Amino acid sequence: MVDIFNPLVDLQQNQMKAAGWYRKAVSLLGSRATASQLMRSGKLISKPTPGRMYFFYYDPKTKAKLPFYDIFPLVFPVDSFRGGFVGLNFHYLPYGLRFKLLQDIQSYRTNNKFDSTTRLAATYNSLRGMSTIKPTIKKYLWKHVRSNFLRVDVDEMAIATYLPVAIFKKASIGTVFADSRRKI
Repeated sequence: MVDIFNPLVDLQQNQMKAAGWYRKAVSLLGSRATASQLMRSGKLISKPTPGRMYFFYYDPKTKAKLPFYDIFPLVFPVDSFRGGFVGLNFHYLPYGLRFKLLQDIQSYRTNNKFDSTTRLAATYNSLRGMSTIKPTIKKYLWKHVRSNFLRVDVDEMAIATYLPVAIFKKASIGTVFADSRRKI
């Protein structure tokens, strides 16, 4: 079976590699990756379209009231509203739960190629029953977006979810993960 986790398949044994092994491999790559390096890597667009993930810089309107926030989110848009959009920010989940959520939403794929032509046609309504998304649902206002959007195609999503590039303000990533686990 071909799926979003194809880069994780050991082709010689046709078995899934352990998420821990994959996380370690990406961390070696990610330890050299930074938000600014990613943003210079290409595929920048002015507005996100459904079915893909995006990295971008964001300055929340209500940051003074928030206990913590991510200024470099990795977001999968699921809805829009006048003045902005709603997205799932994968950075709020511990790495294993990011992997699980991505695995769950791959069933909404538009084709079986898992390349740049594939999109994940998941919406808020189709996902709202999943407990995993509760800590990830965020509203983003166009006026507070501080960069273009770096498009992450379906074949790159598994890698993107493991890159340690979240930039949380007012709390450590451990505090964010603990809060998310409580919400699930």
